[in-house]
Amino acid sequence: MLDQSNQTVPDSRQPASLREELIGAWELVSCVENDVETGEVFLPMGENPVGFILYTHDGYMSAQLSAPGRAEFANNDMYRGTPDEYAAAGLSYLAYSGPYQVDEERRTVQHGMAVSAFPNWAGERQLRLAEIDGDQLTLRTDQPSLFAGSLKDATVTWRRAKSNA
Repeated sequence: MLDQSNQTVPDSRQPASLREELIGAWELVSCVENDVETGEVFLPMGENPVGFILYTHDGYMSAQLSAPGRAEFANNDMYRGTPDEYAAAGLSYLAYSGPYQVDEERRTVQHGMAVSAFPNWAGERQLRLAEIDGDQLTLRTDQPSLFAGSLKDATVTWRRAKSNA
């Protein structure tokens, strides 16, 4: 920044904290898993996944990831699906919500899973490595996790959602 005498003046604006940058709604762009042994790439929610992750001012988050074009149940009663319908629905949707905490120094966010579509995650806290570049948020697992029978690193990319107000 230059002052009136064309001399450089230090920019006194502080960069936003990671927590401040996270607040709001983000739309799902991609969900990619990489097998740590084979390097094979998996797209568990397909090539054009849909979903949102929300971070609130009061410290809560919610993530919803879905494959596009999910098959509807034959019966319009969500409690009367067939075992195959429930299996397909469960394999094409991931959701969890709970409190979150940010470590500004390490640029990480810890998701507390108060509830989860995958019951084994309920009550867990999972660390995500966070990177924000403009309107893009990238969250990476901090260590490999067991997905579809093998250890994989996961990278989920989000784009800041446009205001719907």
